[in-house]
Amino acid sequence: MKFTEFTLHQSLLEGIAHAGYTDCTPVQEQVLKNSLEGRDLYVQSQTGTGKTAAYLISIIQELLTRETADGKKALIMVPTRELAVQVQEEAQKLIGSTSLTAASFYGGVGYDKQVASLKKGVDLLIGTPGRVIDLHEGGQMKLDDVAFLVIDEADRMFDMGFYPDLRRLIKVLPVSEKRQTMLFSATLNSYVKNLAWEYTRNPAEITIDAENITVDEIAQLLLHVSSDDKMRLLLGVIAKEQPESLIIFCNTKRSCEVVAKRLRMNDVQSEYIIGDLPQSKRLQIMDRFKSGKIKCLVATDVAARGIDVNDLAMVINYDLPNEAENYVHRIGRTARAGKSGKAYTFCSEQDVYSLPAIERYVGSAIPAQVADESLYAQDKSAGVYIKTDSYREEYHDKSEFGKKRQAEYEQSHARRGTGSQRGKGRYSSRNQKAAAQYKRDRRVFSAEEEAQLASMSTEDRMKLYREKYGKMSAQTSRYEKKPHKQNRTKGKNNRNSQTSRISQQRPAQTQKKQGLFGRLKALFSKKK
Repeated sequence: MKFTEFTLHQSLLEGIAHAGYTDCTPVQEQVLKNSLEGRDLYVQSQTGTGKTAAYLISIIQELLTRETADGKKALIMVPTRELAVQVQEEAQKLIGSTSLTAASFYGGVGYDKQVASLKKGVDLLIGTPGRVIDLHEGGQMKLDDVAFLVIDEADRMFDMGFYPDLRRLIKVLPVSEKRQTMLFSATLNSYVKNLAWEYTRNPAEITIDAENITVDEIAQLLLHVSSDDKMRLLLGVIAKEQPESLIIFCNTKRSCEVVAKRLRMNDVQSEYIIGDLPQSKRLQIMDRFKSGKIKCLVATDVAARGIDVNDLAMVINYDLPNEAENYVHRIGRTARAGKSGKAYTFCSEQDVYSLPAIERYVGSAIPAQVADESLYAQDKSAGVYIKTDSYREEYHDKSEFGKKRQAEYEQSHARRGTGSQRGKGRYSSRNQKAAAQYKRDRRVFSAEEEAQLASMSTEDRMKLYREKYGKMSAQTSRYEKKPHKQNRTKGKNNRNSQTSRISQQRPAQTQKKQGLFGRLKALFSKKK
């Protein structure tokens, strides 16, 4: 179905054409059919199905045409600042030919610019719960005239701890009978259901299956690899595929930073996005990535919320996600609005235990093979200690006290030395020889097992991994843990001997104290 088949305002149709939309996606068609009748909505839809445009077009149409919406506003709640900025950009495309205005409100930046936009008047308020609450309680943002409420990615908001804030916000809005409410969630859970039942009026339930997007439109490949060889495999896949744009997912913030820095050491342009980055730097990185100046972005699941890049060529799961649904969130970013995409997933001895749940969630086994030597590339960063940055100063105040704390923090890091200096003591020649022997002795899969692995069931693969990587753990203990323990004991003995030497160097002072104590003890004994 085409957008022109709906009875939409002419200015809105111009904005839709400017945004490049012609045919409705399934979620857009269902949302428009129900929302234009004034119904509340409860929509289960995967990220990347076009839901942002669906609710924006619905709200803009109502603000332009509904008589009871004159002077009213729309409030759109999102979990992250990146998503808030993206929704604002999308809204501005659609309202370009109208007199409506849109603005985003999120933390990590100053209040002045956001308060100034509120004073001018905003029709579409797009924000994260924390900042919206701050502005409302400060008297800068009035919410008593909100006629439309959208809660986007509700399941993620609950995962991030926003449930109490959402309930607090909804209670200061006009009652459900005087507003239209739309909830969007990728998954069904009790929190979302409770919110839908409590704060909507007989909502129309719309479900768009995520499995079709996952299986039909994305070329997936799972590569079995040792955790030690992941970086070599990553470099090999990038060299082979030469993707125009790529997002690499890691499970931790530190992994994101380390992977991005190792890629740069191997002449691969890359940046990382984590929750601790200052807002100005996050926005700068995203602008460069969307414009194509950076082709590779490394991110965590939470930080990647709101990243929407047209024609994303590839996704690589450097780490297998701990939650099955996040696998769909990740790879779905390559197949937007019916487009195809490619997704590689690295499965090591540390990741394999998350695989069964993911394959059950997807509904089929992910095509898999053992990474052969032809897929590996040389890693120039091998053996180099990667020092990670700290962005704890993001929310520090600019007072003298705050500056003093930051100076003390930087001085302590300077005293500790650089990462390479700190790492030197960890790798003695004995440990290096042991690690080399460990590499030579490690034989994970035989040629016959490698040929069979791709066709094995999940249970058989798990059994094989437990057997093979159990032996590797024993080897690790043999070659690495024992020398480390000996070094630690040696250091302890050194400290004891050092203490002994110090005490021997000051015998006179020690005897003096003991003599004084002895005389005092004798004095008190005589008095008794």
